[in-house]
Amino acid sequence: MGFRRRTVARAREDEGRAPRWTAGRFALLALALLLAAVWVAPLAWALATSLKPEGEATRTPLRWIGSRITFHAYQQVWESGDLGRWMFNTAYISVMTTLLTVVLCSMAAYGFARTEFRGRRVLYGVVLAGIMVPPQVLMAPLFAQMVRLGLVDTYWGVILPQVAVPAMVFILVKFFDGVPRELEEAAFVDGAGRWRVFWTIVMPLSRPVLAAVAIFTFISTWNNFLWPFLVTTDPNGMTLPVGLVNVQTSYGLRYEQMMASVVIAGLPLLVVFTLFQRQIVRGVAQTGLAGQ
Repeated sequence: MGFRRRTVARAREDEGRAPRWTAGRFALLALALLLAAVWVAPLAWALATSLKPEGEATRTPLRWIGSRITFHAYQQVWESGDLGRWMFNTAYISVMTTLLTVVLCSMAAYGFARTEFRGRRVLYGVVLAGIMVPPQVLMAPLFAQMVRLGLVDTYWGVILPQVAVPAMVFILVKFFDGVPRELEEAAFVDGAGRWRVFWTIVMPLSRPVLAAVAIFTFISTWNNFLWPFLVTTDPNGMTLPVGLVNVQTSYGLRYEQMMASVVIAGLPLLVVFTLFQRQIVRGVAQTGLAGQ
């Protein structure tokens, strides 16, 4: 008992002390700062360039800060296109795609992880093979399908092809494999059906990984350019990346406006990632993919 008390007391003392700065800790801190600088530098350059007066972005020698700070580039981008409408389109498409992806992919993953049916391994292999297929290969047949369905220049024409994501199914299968089966078996004994177990037990336990899947899907949908560019021709139905590219081509190659467009398109994603970065880390860690 005395040894145990001394151990607990020593542990409490260690908790109150500041961490010891060893050479290894300094090396890790230096590496983290270096990686942060590499990531932040392009964003800082884009922001600084967007605030320069027109013509100073190409002046030599290059300078981080212009002769004065001006928001003229943002004003030009805003006046050249319907940014409010494009922002709404992108937000609506991203939210709907995220909701449908989370629901459908979680249902498919639960089926692969918990049910036995003929051809399950083959079908799951086909889903995993979809991860290795570049999305660009599917653009032509998907566009032909949208034309036949009459979904060109519609929200659903942009949303539906982005809903089935094999990578998200794989991530969710990995997580569902780690959920204790005893919880489901106890619910089955109490008379619950498969659907009730899925919605009332499995889904609440999967909140961290579902949050990570939702955030990944939202970010990828927001940044998606190629498919919305192919399936939308009406300026009122364009997403933000497509609309900003059209604005850039309308006023030529002006780096200040280009960087202002980049900042406008990327700022919402930075806010989302900053607010939900803890959920992303928890979701990735709990799927068992962190070390792979």
